Amino acid sequence: MSSLVAYEDSESEDDCLDQPEEGTSASIQAGSCEQNRGVGLCSSSEIVLSPHSFTADPDSSVLDCHRTRSSSVLHPGSQPQSWFDRDGTARDAAAPLSLPATQGHVSPPQTLPNVPQCSGDGLNPAKRNHTVRPGVRPYVPKRQRLASSVGTVDLKYPAERVPGNGTGESQILSDVSATVKPYLAHKPGASGIPRRLLMSLAGHQGPVNAVRWCPVPHLSHLLLSASMDKTFKVWDGAESGRCLRVYTCHSGAVRDARWTSCGRQLLSGSFDNTAVITDVETGQQLVKLDNQFKVMRVVPHPSSPEVFLCGGHGSAVKAWDSRSCKVVKVYKAGIQQTLDILFLRGGVDFITSSDCVSRDSADRTLIAWDYQTTAKVSNQIYQERFTCPSLALHPLEESFVAQTNGDYMAVFSSQQPYRMNKRRRYEGHKVEGYAVQCEFSPDGTILASGSSTGSAHFYDYHNARIRHTLHAHSRPCLCVSQHPVLPATAATCDWAGEIKVWH
Repeated sequence: MSSLVAYEDSESEDDCLDQPEEGTSASIQAGSCEQNRGVGLCSSSEIVLSPHSFTADPDSSVLDCHRTRSSSVLHPGSQPQSWFDRDGTARDAAAPLSLPATQGHVSPPQTLPNVPQCSGDGLNPAKRNHTVRPGVRPYVPKRQRLASSVGTVDLKYPAERVPGNGTGESQILSDVSATVKPYLAHKPGASGIPRRLLMSLAGHQGPVNAVRWCPVPHLSHLLLSASMDKTFKVWDGAESGRCLRVYTCHSGAVRDARWTSCGRQLLSGSFDNTAVITDVETGQQLVKLDNQFKVMRVVPHPSSPEVFLCGGHGSAVKAWDSRSCKVVKVYKAGIQQTLDILFLRGGVDFITSSDCVSRDSADRTLIAWDYQTTAKVSNQIYQERFTCPSLALHPLEESFVAQTNGDYMAVFSSQQPYRMNKRRRYEGHKVEGYAVQCEFSPDGTILASGSSTGSAHFYDYHNARIRHTLHAHSRPCLCVSQHPVLPATAATCDWAGEIKVWH
């Protein structure tokens, strides 16, 4: 009887050193499907044992592997059949398997004490303990070799683990930085101004749009970066500067990436029209949603972390529920592009920034929305003829600022009717059409902004004066992120793909 042997763990033909002759092997039918999945065999597969399958090469410790496309099958309950050695000697199929002689001398078979026994491979337990010659290493399936070489990374998901400690164990969320730890037990003091370069982080092959520290205090040494090279990365931004993991779940430029409130997941938006929620530790893609437009901003709801807003190259802003993977609300603005989204305190209202500009004023440049009813609260907040590429909420006061293409930042009240303070402007930096972002320090005393000239500017929030300017990059500086725990520490990124940490 001839049967087709299934061998899912494919190898190259060079691995098969010797092909047995037709009719010289006996096959044992594989076990249950649940057992076989561990080594890549389906329930109808057969494992072929040849009398020459365990031939030891005197100059090598690797066993010869054989593939046989047709073999005589020994079915359970059938009479023992015979198979033949290469010299034509007939043997009983039920006889124990022994190794062929080498140079006329036969050594008694023995079991290596340190050789791990197979488990869950579908073989009869009585036939798992094979007898092998000394110095012969048992065959390990290719899938198991790959799994052991990459540690805990699941090969189904497009995430790359950069080894750090050599143990193969992932420690992104388990480690606490020695630099951050002394500040965790004390109340944060006044924010300072970074003045010296601490480290440079290189690795992105395209412009870095944003850098963000993890909001969880004991994980605040982790730095997230989103790049136009279709990746986003997590770095150790406090000590070593190593890239801890690369996430490649997007096929287009990653325009925005943020931490969730728990610090264990990442929310990203891309020009491939998708928004993705990714597990930080394993790199697994948990949720992937198609927005049908290029995503420029993804913002989680401050009090309902399972809900987030997506805006970009579309006429509406969508609210997604990550549990049901459905759009729960749509905010129709009648615009061409959403530049930024900012939730106000409590998440009852939020502000969107758009590129809708008329000849003499920026009609609907800033729009206030009621989150629950999806109604427009106001679209006459900002009346100047400049677009606003980014928004930032003050951590303590009822106000927010808008970065404008007029090369200044304007401050607004975060309560209705959201009036602009015309007597206070933060000037001295350049925007020139780049998506330059702004951000407050944790205590709200310092307002930081990038610049198209490559500088990072730090303003006193109350008097709108520049306190310090860092000549950080030679290309446009797109983002300045101030550390939530460490005083006088900030990260910057630029259009050339460079990231720097200052203190």
